[in-house]
Amino acid sequence: MAKKVVATLKKEGGVKYAKIIKAVKNPVTGAYTFKEEIVLQDEAVNALKG
Repeated sequence: MAKKVVATLKKEGGVKYAKIIKAVKNPVTGAYTFKEEIVLQDEAVNALKG
């Protein structure tokens, strides 16, 4: 299951954010769905782990 930071959203002089798209497999049907999240750039690695 590939997880990747797709885009970095920037605000001048503000906090930096990252948009994360995760592929999540349904255990019953085996189909994949995608979850999108916007997190702080510093916390992006932790968001991908969990």
